[in-house]
Amino acid sequence: MYVHGNNLQQKENHLTKYRDDESCRFLREIRAKYEDWKAANLSLRGPVRDPDERDMEIINRRVALFNEYKDFIDQQHYAEKFDSRSNLHSSVLEEFMYYLFRDLVESISNSAMIGKSHTFKDLFFTANSFQEMLVTPQILVERKDHDFAIGVHIDASFRAAGQPQREFETWDLPAVAVECKTYLDKTMLQDASTASEIIKHRNPNALYLVVAEWLKLTEAVNLRKFKIDQIYVLRKQKNTDREYRYREGYVKNPVYEDVVMQLFNDVRSFLTRSWEGGVSHGLQRGFLL
Repeated sequence: MYVHGNNLQQKENHLTKYRDDESCRFLREIRAKYEDWKAANLSLRGPVRDPDERDMEIINRRVALFNEYKDFIDQQHYAEKFDSRSNLHSSVLEEFMYYLFRDLVESISNSAMIGKSHTFKDLFFTANSFQEMLVTPQILVERKDHDFAIGVHIDASFRAAGQPQREFETWDLPAVAVECKTYLDKTMLQDASTASEIIKHRNPNALYLVVAEWLKLTEAVNLRKFKIDQIYVLRKQKNTDREYRYREGYVKNPVYEDVVMQLFNDVRSFLTRSWEGGVSHGLQRGFLL
């Protein structure tokens, strides 16, 4: 849920790292600013399931809060102290996704799953013999981590026919999966496409999105070959290596409200419309896909 806040807490409580005076001071400064950002987002309500004339106003406010906090935490002295491997900076976008969609999901269902997730990837049966298989199927579930997902938490039980004992497994099934990136390059795009394909093999109705602040792709990329439903580049800007972003004259675009509004509307439309499909439905129309 509060992915960035949890990351910050881990650093504050680490027994060996980040114990020097400068790190502790930086963490206190970031913590104070983070609590302001979190409180401001939680005090906002919406947008929700039904479109409202205030939706754009609320989105604009959430984006303004994100830009303000991200500009603060992206300052050079913080970036040099907490590098990209610490995930301190990248986790801000993941938590922003929660604030953006929290009220929408809650207005649809109180039991829906939202946030960072270990989603269903595959299921295996691993009995050591036929005799064992007759008694219990020996289920193993493979899961895939996703930066952000909206879906349902599944509680499942399995029982071999004629046997009393059951096996129990739980997993998250995503309706929407979002890969969050500070920047998106070709390797990341390919990895996301593979993850999307796996999800859609198990849940063909799923929506798979990539949300990045910056883009690190050339024109020589065939976007149509990737199995991703949409890619959003929040700053409408090509990526520049971190050291160049602090040079005099570099212009860092803000996160644009219209891109976030498009992202929100796409997800809201997907979650509130019918997913009816399949062979029978297509046959009635005369075309299947």
